[in-house]
Amino acid sequence: MPRFSIIVPVYKVQGFLRECLDSVLSQSYGDFEVVAVDDRSPDGSGAILDEYAARDARVRVLHLPENVGLGRARNAGREQAAGDYVLFLDSDDRYTPGLLAALAARLEATGDPDILVFDHVRTYWWGRGGRSEAADLLAAAGTETFGIRESPQYLNLFLVAWNKAYRRAFLQEHGLEYAPGLYEDAPVTYRSMVLADRIACLGRIGVEYRQRRQGAITKTPGRRHFEIFPQYEGLFAFLEQRPDLDWARPLLLERALDHMLFVLAREDRVRPADRGDFYREIRSFHRRHLPAGGFPEPDGWRGVEMRLLASAPYASYAAVRGLRELRASALGRKRRVTRKASGAALRTWYAAQSKRPLDPQLAVYSATHHRGVSGDPAAIHAKAREIAPHIRGVWVVREDAVDALPPGIDYVIPGSRRYHEVMARATYWVNNVNWPGTLAKRPGSVHIHTHQGTPLKYMGADLLTKPGARHGFDVPQMLRRADRWDYSLVAGRHAERAWERAYPCHFASLRTGSPRNDVLVGAGPERGPEVRERLGIPAGHTVVLYAPTRRDYRKGGHVDRFDLARFAEDLGPGHTLVVRLHPSLAGGVARGLGLADLHRRGVVVDATDEPHVEDVLLASDALVTDYSALMFDYALLDRPIVVHADDWGAFAASRGAYFDITADAPGHVSRSYRELAWLFASGTWQDREADRLRAGFRERYCEFEDGRAAERVVRLLMLGERGGALLPAARRTAGAGARSETLVER
Repeated sequence: MPRFSIIVPVYKVQGFLRECLDSVLSQSYGDFEVVAVDDRSPDGSGAILDEYAARDARVRVLHLPENVGLGRARNAGREQAAGDYVLFLDSDDRYTPGLLAALAARLEATGDPDILVFDHVRTYWWGRGGRSEAADLLAAAGTETFGIRESPQYLNLFLVAWNKAYRRAFLQEHGLEYAPGLYEDAPVTYRSMVLADRIACLGRIGVEYRQRRQGAITKTPGRRHFEIFPQYEGLFAFLEQRPDLDWARPLLLERALDHMLFVLAREDRVRPADRGDFYREIRSFHRRHLPAGGFPEPDGWRGVEMRLLASAPYASYAAVRGLRELRASALGRKRRVTRKASGAALRTWYAAQSKRPLDPQLAVYSATHHRGVSGDPAAIHAKAREIAPHIRGVWVVREDAVDALPPGIDYVIPGSRRYHEVMARATYWVNNVNWPGTLAKRPGSVHIHTHQGTPLKYMGADLLTKPGARHGFDVPQMLRRADRWDYSLVAGRHAERAWERAYPCHFASLRTGSPRNDVLVGAGPERGPEVRERLGIPAGHTVVLYAPTRRDYRKGGHVDRFDLARFAEDLGPGHTLVVRLHPSLAGGVARGLGLADLHRRGVVVDATDEPHVEDVLLASDALVTDYSALMFDYALLDRPIVVHADDWGAFAASRGAYFDITADAPGHVSRSYRELAWLFASGTWQDREADRLRAGFRERYCEFEDGRAAERVVRLLMLGERGGALLPAARRTAGAGARSETLVER
């Protein structure tokens, strides 16, 4: 008996079916069966199913003699299921890697509950969407089980068949089957949720829910959407036979009305000519099923709508709705006017402050779009406090990052009155990204741009040849902001050439090295164990750090290159896999696709939120990356690096690269997961060839990194110690007639 039976109803999906089945059959957890139901599909779907069944014994195909619709096709598949748990997967959707392993682990940890609910992400025809509305609710459930009576908020979870694993005996005991027609998910979902004694949640994205551009019946306007009413009538007929579930009637009425009002508001479902009839059906349903004690009305507009159902005809409802939309539009205009007036007032304040003298003892710092104290600016700030304590440092920090600031940090919130005062008066501006374009550079101020690492991928003006990568970026505006830079810090001649090409602006290149890397060059042996202990890594383990970068050929930037759980297992006992996502992916769906769940289970360590990436590097014994700039920093530790370049062609074509990392790598290169796993299983990752490649890479790209970068910056630019530290070495034209000099150490 398999652990899971996965029911896949199939109808007119030949273009998506292979992707769906492959996502199941490639799961690392293999104790499952697929029951594929060919609902008399008129295209080539049936033949595709037979092809898969012929080559994989886990696939069984049921060819129905006639088309019965989605609900009854699911029922037919469930009757054939033999697994402990039943899952339903629509044949144009797909599972995310590692889902079944995560489900098996959660079921074991929770003692086989009746239902296990997991998360999803909408995948539109133009790209993947963001986090689902259920993400926070699923995460809040933790690892405990519950019932709906004590936790009614979980009725708000997405009411579909494919985001749940049902205990098969539970389905059979209660005779839960799908009715024909649209909205067939609703009655089964709600019946099962109120009947279940024990429900568990998994805050992990398990399904990529395809939002088809056309062909989806739920997005085709017409009278078929009136089928929602008999579906809910069936649910309440069931409740009439179960007085023990009287407690659930008010909750389910609110959910039913919410669903109906949602459908009414959708222009792609209910046509304008049908809305009056649809509204009257909702009112009729409301009257028939309103309990004596009422029901819990939600806050906001939805609550207003539900109160209108008691007395307002459609004309009155439509008038109120139209008035609400007018008010919302007017409020939006008012807010825009208010923001515009506020912005004008702050700009006036900034201009007034700019007439005051610069404060020669004030420096302002920011890192990674004001996310906190980190990177090169943090290293410069720390060194300035040590050797130039008379220079007061103020950080620009977003409001949501204030609580994580180290003790003793003076800060301002972006856009505040004090922010504009500090920006106008500070002599030194230190940042690793561009400052807002609304801030004018004052004569005499010193702008120090540190960048965020040595560049592999195209930046700045080079993005003009890559229309996909520059989508959303105004390159000319970016260069106008970069015109304010006085100094650009570089770690080697490669970075110097790349930055001068990418930013043809008014600055001098300083061959200082990267201040944030000073700690890597001069780190003592005690730093690594301290960080490992904080991360919960067992003593004596070999720590492999995996640091992927974002992709410009995928909306949202995240692409799963391999199954993290499988890699952690293949590394074997005595190893810990640590993952650090690119900062731009930290708040998206990447964690929900499996990383957060694997971290909770102790399969991997998620170090994405560690404030100082240098600490994460120090805690590891080897780095696996694709095209992240971290490889240039990690080479300073003289520890093995593996470049996993299975999509190098796509990456280089979409983003552009200053050199071919597969031909000039800091270590061995893998082009498939099989090669990556072999490099570690065979020990090749740390052989002499790896040492040779790393040494050559460090010599070519890290030539100015000697652990004194922050001191050089402070002494040269803040203390003015030009005499013996740094001198002009060469001059060049920097575009638009500008002059720029390169400064090197004597």
